[in-house]
Amino acid sequence: MRKHHIAAVAAAAVLAAVGIPALTARASTSPNHLWMKQDISQGRESEEQIYVRKPKSPDKVTLSFAGDISFAEGYANMVYYHSNGDDITRCIAPEVIARMDAADIMMINNEFTYSTRGTPLSGKTFTFRAKPETAANLSILSADIVSLANNHVYDYGETALLDTMDTLKKNKIPYVGAGRNLEEAKEIVYFQAGDLKIAYVSATQVERSYVYTKEATATTPGVLRTYDPGVFLEVIKKAKASSDFVVVYVHWGTEGVSRFEADQQSLGHQYIDAGADLVIGDHPHCLQGIEYYKGVPIFYSLGNFWFNSKTRDTGLVEADISKDGILEFRFVPCLQSGCRTTLVTDGTKRQQMFQFLQSVSANAVIDGNGVIQEKK
Repeated sequence: MRKHHIAAVAAAAVLAAVGIPALTARASTSPNHLWMKQDISQGRESEEQIYVRKPKSPDKVTLSFAGDISFAEGYANMVYYHSNGDDITRCIAPEVIARMDAADIMMINNEFTYSTRGTPLSGKTFTFRAKPETAANLSILSADIVSLANNHVYDYGETALLDTMDTLKKNKIPYVGAGRNLEEAKEIVYFQAGDLKIAYVSATQVERSYVYTKEATATTPGVLRTYDPGVFLEVIKKAKASSDFVVVYVHWGTEGVSRFEADQQSLGHQYIDAGADLVIGDHPHCLQGIEYYKGVPIFYSLGNFWFNSKTRDTGLVEADISKDGILEFRFVPCLQSGCRTTLVTDGTKRQQMFQFLQSVSANAVIDGNGVIQEKK
């Protein structure tokens, strides 16, 4: 159970002022239990990780997503964090946190390792390691699940990756996309929200030329890779067969490129053919556009959420879902600047962001409230 000390009333007023409906915050009594369900398949027992959420609305479940975040020591954003009393709410604005908290299930990309051990990988330019105690920030940010399928979670080697998984478990934060072996890295995390069972899976495509981040094997820890998507497609198919809605969260693309590329598109289409109901991407450190394929949206990159000192457009993506699929899909514009992430409240800036996203999208239109629809 995670409750967050934020100025909820003030944040709601900010949201209302810019025409963003303020979602009802999570009830403090919402359960967060892990079920381990035995399933006999192909002659062996397997376990399902199922977490329970009580939706705030009887008619829908709201999923929320943010992009890359880093608590790694030695970088400008963490210098700012320490100079502000180690208070993440002074780095990510209360109105942004309020929006994250208002979703039923919130997901973010954990693009670093939690450890005090290990050594930086030889030859790698940027390596990210955070103090384990900073994992408590995930609860303040209302993160319900994180992806570890990225190119920085192995920056300090196998020991630090193991520490990362142990730290997240200690803080009761589920993760996808990495494991102590390949079977663990393939594990699906499920949320039971009302009568909806939602599956989350994750993998990484990046480090396409030289691989620093180890891929999990039958006997060694690492991430789940999707450069060759065969294994990941089987994970998606399994998720589809055992849930009502499948979320694919994928690390892919080229840094600094705002238009999605052919290899991303090919993978995204294969994920949907395998059963994905929503595809969310990250890694390029900038926003990329949206494509609908067979009626299913792919948001190719959410960019940096809170990652460094650079000025970057970013945002939250929200999907209201039901048994009928996605009811509404929307983008909530934010700005990373000066080591802070804030909600964009200026009407002109909001419209510029919507127009940019639409300009780099394939077949999506975005209205003045950030609602995304397939262009007919």
